[in-house]
Amino acid sequence: MKCPKCQAVDTKVIESRDVSGGEAIRRRRECLKCGMRYTTYERLERPNLVVVKKDGTRQSFDRRKVLGGIDKAAEKTSITALQREEIVAKVEKKLYETGEAEVPSTLIGELVMHELSKLDDVAYVRFASVYRRFTSIKGFERELSRLKDKAADKITKV
Repeated sequence: MKCPKCQAVDTKVIESRDVSGGEAIRRRRECLKCGMRYTTYERLERPNLVVVKKDGTRQSFDRRKVLGGIDKAAEKTSITALQREEIVAKVEKKLYETGEAEVPSTLIGELVMHELSKLDDVAYVRFASVYRRFTSIKGFERELSRLKDKAADKITKV
């Protein structure tokens, strides 16, 4: 690691600590030549995920696109910005856990819907309507029927 001031390569690590829930390491360093102190971060470099869309085209995974879809679905609901970010983080983590370099867009949609269904029925139905491309009221009715059955199961288990 080169010193940002004098470009010397001899540095000493003064302190290390985990940050971002163990996802990165923060290191305080000191240049042995000029004495300047600075901070560096180490993060695991993950391979770029490629999303295979329904039409067969491929594009790089973009967490902002996933978050944008969730934001639209969750508009005017009780889902907070932090919860939206957590959904994206969970989805991204599950995608990397597959160990595959390419993931189908359908998997992303299903993961998002699963997380939204735990938080808010309205956001879930909004997302499902776009993701599943409801073209008629029948699609909505089927999804609402599924939600009603799920709610009834919860009541009978109590």
